[in-house]
Amino acid sequence: MLARNATRHAGRPAYREKEYGIWQSWTWAETQAEVEAFALGLLELGVARGDHVAVIGRNRPALYWSMVAAQMVGAVPVPLYQDAVAEEMAYVLGHCGARFVIAADQEQVDKVIEIQQGLHQFEHMIYVDPRGLRSYDHSRLHAYAQVQAQGRAARATWLPELQARRAALGYDDTCVMLYTSGTTGKPKGVVLSNRNILETAKNSASFDRLDSGEEVLAYLPMAWVGDFIFSIGQAYWTGFCVNCPESPETMMTDLREIAPSYYFAPPRVFETQLTQIMIRMEDAGALKRRMFRHFMDLARRVGPRVLDGKPVGLLDRLHYALGEACVYGPLKNALGFSRVRVGYTAGEAIGPEIFDFYRALGINLKQLYGQTEASVFITQQPDHEVRPDTVGVPSPGVEIRIAESGEVFYRSPGVFVEYYRNPDSTAGTKDAEGWVATGDAGFIEEATGHLRIIDRAKDVGRMADGALFAPKYVENKLKFYPNILEAVVFGAGRDRCAAFLNIDLTAVGNWAERNAIAYASYQELAGHPRVLDMIQSHVEEVNRSVAGDAMLSGCQIHRFLVLHKELDADDGELTRTRKVRRAVIAEKYADLLAALYDGSEEIRTETEVTYEDGRKGRIRAHLTIRDAAVGPVGMREVAA
Repeated sequence: MLARNATRHAGRPAYREKEYGIWQSWTWAETQAEVEAFALGLLELGVARGDHVAVIGRNRPALYWSMVAAQMVGAVPVPLYQDAVAEEMAYVLGHCGARFVIAADQEQVDKVIEIQQGLHQFEHMIYVDPRGLRSYDHSRLHAYAQVQAQGRAARATWLPELQARRAALGYDDTCVMLYTSGTTGKPKGVVLSNRNILETAKNSASFDRLDSGEEVLAYLPMAWVGDFIFSIGQAYWTGFCVNCPESPETMMTDLREIAPSYYFAPPRVFETQLTQIMIRMEDAGALKRRMFRHFMDLARRVGPRVLDGKPVGLLDRLHYALGEACVYGPLKNALGFSRVRVGYTAGEAIGPEIFDFYRALGINLKQLYGQTEASVFITQQPDHEVRPDTVGVPSPGVEIRIAESGEVFYRSPGVFVEYYRNPDSTAGTKDAEGWVATGDAGFIEEATGHLRIIDRAKDVGRMADGALFAPKYVENKLKFYPNILEAVVFGAGRDRCAAFLNIDLTAVGNWAERNAIAYASYQELAGHPRVLDMIQSHVEEVNRSVAGDAMLSGCQIHRFLVLHKELDADDGELTRTRKVRRAVIAEKYADLLAALYDGSEEIRTETEVTYEDGRKGRIRAHLTIRDAAVGPVGMREVAA
């Protein structure tokens, strides 16, 4: 694919990176030269066929090139999450047996050095950014630019070997190994072949008519399968340009400058953006607030119909056009969505209210359903068939069936080869006919062929009276409110539902400032009576909404508390992709969970936390438990 693009799209931009406030650009021809030089350098260092090469850092062209160069020499790239602590890295590096590590900067180098004594197979580390590394022992530490220079100098020596290895690569050889998020245990190494990635990239690009003119922003973790399929799989298949932001802090600014035509973000990103919008509107003048609310009411009513090309009255269409000029257009420009032709969200279910908000603005936001084991794509939403309650129809080449238990199964050209060094898990997930168990409960609508996901199969259950319990449905409704950052709902096997909540410090802090409420910490703000009153009003609004669902009306929140700390991946409460580890939270906060159900009105607790530098500490808190009003429960026979 690289050689093809270097010929077919030689002068078109392949990568951009913002550095020191300036966008740097590389064409496909230049990219081929950069990748080849590094591949030759890897041969000079002694990279063998089948070696695992770990890649750690934020999205940078050099790291994408390093993965392609590793593939070119017959090695297997293994990207790791850049925010993983040393202990997590040690497990992955030890499990895959990586001999070589490519690290972005000093931070990542230091983490590998900290654990290298336990990595008996580790030999060499290559760094991209030399800042802070001058005084380090360079016997096994090499600069990325130096490796490239050595590759160029030894080109005549190693080019025949590189050509031989490239020619020996087969369609079913390993392309990449990506580790799962480890929601329920240790991460598993998912082995994906060239066939998996290329067939998936081809089919998904065809589905949305992607071509070489697309612009994407690569900001999601490189260790996540979505980034790999978008920034390497689809990018190399179509020849479009991958843009890397300067830093996480400048991502939103860089997004506005690039204005991508093809955009992906997990629900968390859209939730955060919506929170920022609502904060800004609360700080705006009265006239602007009234205008915003007026036009957003109109957008929610007619915006999706305009987007889908459905009939809309002339007056409404003219009114919507005025809203586009006054509100929607400037808002999309501020978000960086002014040129989005295709937008996707996935990873977990997005709240319907959040989803509808963006589509009301005229943004073609759709949902897809996928897994690492599927090379991302299982279902996609076709244009003009977009709804918040489904995840679309099977992607091209994908078959889906629903087991008697309600669990969703699929098979496709993208189905993974195996879990590395884990045959038992492989056999438990993928059967002999290639059907893969998703672990999600759902059903296919007969009328439309769309798949609806209820929740994780292990999380869907019954309450004590037989009512259906689906926590994610309620959690997503709660997180629509900008003041609520995270929610964890409990109720399986119990007579009522209860919830742990996190406030959004930015949103609630802004509200506190406007209302002259002083606070010194997250813990103090989270426990303030007026904050609890506000959160209670949100919970009760959600209850009124849930009460109208005959199937899930039993999932209303009877009692809740606001946690004294944010749920954190470093504390094991979230995965690195920010998915809730429900069982871990229930065990860690067992005393709080018990208090929700024993009628307590308050509880004192002590919790261990992990600081940014890896140190452990403990925080003590006095938490208030609130009761929330609930509505009449719907007909139970529907859920039985």
